[in-house]
Amino acid sequence: MGIALTSALFVSAQEPVDYVNPFVGTTNYGTTNPGAVVPQGMMSATPFNVMGSEDNKYDKDKQWWSTPYEVNNKYLTGFSHVNLSGVGCPDLGSLLLMPTSGELNVKYTQYGSEYTDEVAVPGYYSNMLTKYGIKCEMTATPRTSRARFTFHRGQGNLLMNLGEGLTNETGATVRFVNDREIEGSKLLGTFCYNPQAVFPIYFVMRIDKAPATRGYWKLQRPMQGVEAEWDGYSGKYKLYTSYSKEMSGDDVGAWFTFDTTEGEAIEVSIGVSFVSIENARLNLETEQPAGTTFDQIRAQARKKWNEDLSRILVEGGTEEQKGVFYTALYHTMIHPNILQDVNGQYPQMEGDKILTTDRNRYTVYSLWDTYRNFHQLMTLVYPERQMDMVRTMLDMYREHRWFPKWELYGRETLTMEGDPSIPVIVDTWMKGLRDFDINLAYEGMYKSATTPGKDNLMRPDIDDYIAKGYCPLMEQYDNSVSHALEYYIADYSLYTLAKALGKTEDAKLFYDRSMGYKHYYCKEFGTLRPILPDGTFYGPFDPLQGANFEPSPGFHEGNSWNYTFYVPHDVKGLAKLMGGQKRFVNKLQMVFDKGYYDPANEPDIAYPYLFSYFKGEEWRTQKLVKELLAKHYTTKPDGLPGNEDTGTMSSWAIFSMMGFYPDCPGVPEYTLTTPTFDKITIKLDPAYWGTDKLVIRKEGGDGYIDQIRLGGKKYSKYRLTHKDLIHAGEITFVCK
Repeated sequence: MGIALTSALFVSAQEPVDYVNPFVGTTNYGTTNPGAVVPQGMMSATPFNVMGSEDNKYDKDKQWWSTPYEVNNKYLTGFSHVNLSGVGCPDLGSLLLMPTSGELNVKYTQYGSEYTDEVAVPGYYSNMLTKYGIKCEMTATPRTSRARFTFHRGQGNLLMNLGEGLTNETGATVRFVNDREIEGSKLLGTFCYNPQAVFPIYFVMRIDKAPATRGYWKLQRPMQGVEAEWDGYSGKYKLYTSYSKEMSGDDVGAWFTFDTTEGEAIEVSIGVSFVSIENARLNLETEQPAGTTFDQIRAQARKKWNEDLSRILVEGGTEEQKGVFYTALYHTMIHPNILQDVNGQYPQMEGDKILTTDRNRYTVYSLWDTYRNFHQLMTLVYPERQMDMVRTMLDMYREHRWFPKWELYGRETLTMEGDPSIPVIVDTWMKGLRDFDINLAYEGMYKSATTPGKDNLMRPDIDDYIAKGYCPLMEQYDNSVSHALEYYIADYSLYTLAKALGKTEDAKLFYDRSMGYKHYYCKEFGTLRPILPDGTFYGPFDPLQGANFEPSPGFHEGNSWNYTFYVPHDVKGLAKLMGGQKRFVNKLQMVFDKGYYDPANEPDIAYPYLFSYFKGEEWRTQKLVKELLAKHYTTKPDGLPGNEDTGTMSSWAIFSMMGFYPDCPGVPEYTLTTPTFDKITIKLDPAYWGTDKLVIRKEGGDGYIDQIRLGGKKYSKYRLTHKDLIHAGEITFVCK
């Protein structure tokens, strides 16, 4: 099996790219996929195996499903182009390209095939279709893909299915340009069932061999009575063999047949754009100029991945740990991905205009997830990308007059809650990346923090939050506590920035707001508890209600224990509410001892680091982080604790394995813990940090930290500012 083969490569790994296993996260609802993609690439070419067969364990049409691939499924119905990785709602995953052989069949429940011999490495995927004996290979550039299908002697077929995919939106158009090229568009969107968040993808597909025959297909509408008897195609797929103009519909496609010789390879190139067909063609011609070979593209993808992964070099540790680390780093470089075409054009945020940029314009901002740790990783290791991500957010504000919450290809999906752009921008600025208009940024952040609810896209329930200091429970399951906790963190970030900018009155306003979490603390249960409109606590109350995604009054995707300690900006204040350090520590430890901690649920992922706020309790952080890494992060397909959430789970592992973690978004500090490796070299960009590297060493045993040295000098704390981290040069952990 390809999975075992990929893992076996670790034994002879020579470079960081060799440690990556793209199959990690492809089960256990990790929602990653093993498709071919380059860092931050718009294009990904992914095996699509979640429909068409009763033998599949998971089917996109029979359950909540948000990924084009599941490692336990074995029925392939094509390769989807442009996919999402590590998200919780279905979208994209369209333009299904499928090779077959023998008699032409365009019904996916019949033309699909089982497969073997899977191999996936960064920038490349392959398998063998058992039904046809066709070897399939995929690779990619930033905006294009290249497929290579190796056929036996006889009739070979290529199908471009525009009717199916993960998106819940329908409708497509396709047109033959010539015998070997088609162009068209397909409507995508309705992410997390936002009915208006739709957008088109444009494509151009070229084949390197002229077909023997070609045509379209379309699923015909069901007919009744005499009409059905007369037509003969009622509710069936109709092949168009002598029509080659333009075809549109909800379930349409284009097919090609070939006379193939034994071992003949046919290659297919696809370029995409979210602007126009002309740009899709330009992307294709620019990134795959005449004469470009499949192997050249594959080699370029590997080289790019290795360069980016090599910004952090690790020594020591096990081969498994290196595999976990570099696979996690790989997963952090898939989203956000570029949106602009090679000519700089991109679709306006929530508008119809086509705009132009001279830098990278990013998309897929899963900010409720990524504001907690992912952007902090980008800031440190890939600052040039983080700068463009922040500049993109400011451009979105210029275009839409709101910062993004969960943006997807120019549409605001409004998924999850809070005001997550604020801590991202503040964290970036506070750490010294300031090449953006901070006054415009402050304007946009202040707007979402003060606009009345009826006009507030980010905080629709802000009126009570401002008037009372909390969001009351207005409906049984309205996530009110979760909303307010997110607002408190955003407002604390605003306080931090306002203070730094000399806006004293604003700073006081936002600081006072950020302390409103205290309203929710209930002494009876020792947890946060929803509050009713009349100011009394909700009841009857069970702090465990909400486990395993069951509905929970006041809390989103979790229960009170997943949220009670989610006050990262005032940990010691929360401890005081709970009766002091000892009670706080015992209660937090109980969360782990009783299994209440959910490593895949963002609000509590920083819980292990909270012990280190209290002198003498740092060992608990070190013990728990080590245990959680070993338990939940492996190089197997289930090697993530749950949904990857566009790099958030992986960012937790990366920071934890390096020995420091940014547990409070918007505050430029880290909590220290035991590093996994003997030596970690982070290549820093001197243009941003004034120095070219940070070295982290672990000496002694593999137990608890006995001593920390910062730049050769003894360091007695377990929290470190970003400035001190950057300028330390070397940090040494001496362990028992």
